[in-house]
Amino acid sequence: MRHVVVAVPARDEEAVVGACLASVRRAVRHLAGGRPRVRVEVVVALDRCRDATGDVVARHGVAAVRCDVGCVGAARASAVGAGLARVRAAGGAEATTWVASTDADGVVPPDWLHGQLALAESGVDLVVGTVEPGDGCDPARTAAWHARHVLAEHHGYVHGANLGIRADAYAEVGGFAPLPLHEDVALVAAVRARGRPWVATDTVRVRTSGRTVGRADGGFASYLAGLPTA
Repeated sequence: MRHVVVAVPARDEEAVVGACLASVRRAVRHLAGGRPRVRVEVVVALDRCRDATGDVVARHGVAAVRCDVGCVGAARASAVGAGLARVRAAGGAEATTWVASTDADGVVPPDWLHGQLALAESGVDLVVGTVEPGDGCDPARTAAWHARHVLAEHHGYVHGANLGIRADAYAEVGGFAPLPLHEDVALVAAVRARGRPWVATDTVRVRTSGRTVGRADGGFASYLAGLPTA
């Protein structure tokens, strides 16, 4: 791979997007240590942001694209599209570009990009990673979540906060659909239906916020809110 696009949708995430981008920056530096020729484009999609999310993104020196869709699938696709446009402007090609997706309230591990690219170089076109609730989640709720999830290789979960895909495979299936929920699930299903090689792995686990009120009704935060706390 010669290029990587990191796509992050955000809607009023001024309180958490800084930590997300700091973790992405660490992952980019880690990647550069072993693959110094790989160029990384990080793009945040500012979807109907009414707070200072854009200011935080700017302070981190990260590219942003503004959209007014109120839809995580469309926002995620906007971030990917803007990143791929930057790759093309630099002379890059889809066949040698990797797209990594996370969320504005996520914190990726330092080896996140390195791990995804290592899997890509082994012949995988799609990496489906795991997530876990991070700091701020009620301990009882966190315990309930772990009791219901086995984080291991060949797991059965899909999270837009931890996905990676070859850009040509992404384009082949039309990218993230403009869905208010489960655009990640739809993308993975479409790639699998095309027979592309893929892997579900726990080697690059992402931590999400433990909030129970999120940006999409029925999303991860809603699921956490429904777990028992006693």
